[in-house]
Amino acid sequence: MLRDIEKNGIVKWEDVQASRGCPGEGRAKKGPVAVIECLQEIPCNPCETGCRFGAITVGDPITNLPVLDEEKCTGCGTCVAVCPGLAIFIEDESKDGPEAMVSVPYEYMPVPERGAEVRATDRSGQVICDAKVVNVRKPKGFNKTAVVTLAVPREYVHVARGIAIQ
Repeated sequence: MLRDIEKNGIVKWEDVQASRGCPGEGRAKKGPVAVIECLQEIPCNPCETGCRFGAITVGDPITNLPVLDEEKCTGCGTCVAVCPGLAIFIEDESKDGPEAMVSVPYEYMPVPERGAEVRATDRSGQVICDAKVVNVRKPKGFNKTAVVTLAVPREYVHVARGIAIQ
């Protein structure tokens, strides 16, 4: 699994799915849920300490990969904002229609506003589709990282991971 990451630094969806930080197929159809794309064993645990629902466990040693308890996860987004590796996203496929929601960490200025039309990018930074900003959260506890929720075509829910800066 880590060979591809070490080679080009880009995480693949198949590797995320195989990790214990990924919710089961269909969970996002029930409502928002975290998708943890942290696949390298580094000393880090802000996601665990930041989750007030106990949905993420790193444990001991601190280099363990995060484990998601999808039943406890509410999709609140705190873990997205506190992850220093920008490796956590929220997916929500619970609404009917052609679009799904993806919440991404955003650390650039200016932060896009609700209603803005933007271009969504994949993990490598390549533009993949048009998207609409449906929510922006910037609470003080989010360590200056905004969590921007995008409406994307449903087929991009596991692909959209950023916003192109114009």
